Amino acid sequence: MPLKKYIRDIQGFPKEGILFKDITPLLIDPKGRNECLKIVVDSLKGKQIDKVIGVESRGFFFGILIAEELNVGFIPVRKPNKLPYDTISASYQLEYGTDTLEMHTDAIQKGDRILIHDDVLATGGTAQAVCELVEKLGGEVVQLNFLMEISFLNGREKISGYEIFSAITY
Repeated sequence: MPLKKYIRDIQGFPKEGILFKDITPLLIDPKGRNECLKIVVDSLKGKQIDKVIGVESRGFFFGILIAEELNVGFIPVRKPNKLPYDTISASYQLEYGTDTLEMHTDAIQKGDRILIHDDVLATGGTAQAVCELVEKLGGEVVQLNFLMEISFLNGREKISGYEIFSAITY
């Protein structure tokens, strides 16, 4: 099933000059959502995963589904001041600005094998920041996992030392 048919292009969002890839049609359609989940989970065959990270906010949708499918813990990585407990943070460059992400300090134990899931790999800044958080806490990144990749933005270059999977490539 071609997953691209479930992705809607929105021109000029969140600001002029950006072509936003909207995943809500995929989320609405149970057949498409289930097929996408199968593709993503199949990419993990033979890998030991202890916890799944979902990156705010669109990484939460499939991140929690993947964690449920693997029967492992789920860790939300959020924007600043959204988590109630002690956090660590990492800042990064977006294709249209800068931002910061935070994670609870007790989310990962030394040696935990982590799957990082987000909706899109663009410039790689977000993924690089999350890898930094995982490694600060002593975790091991097993795979960076994305619904889609915008290949002309060369995000793979920033995270080239890690295994990367994208269900859709543009």
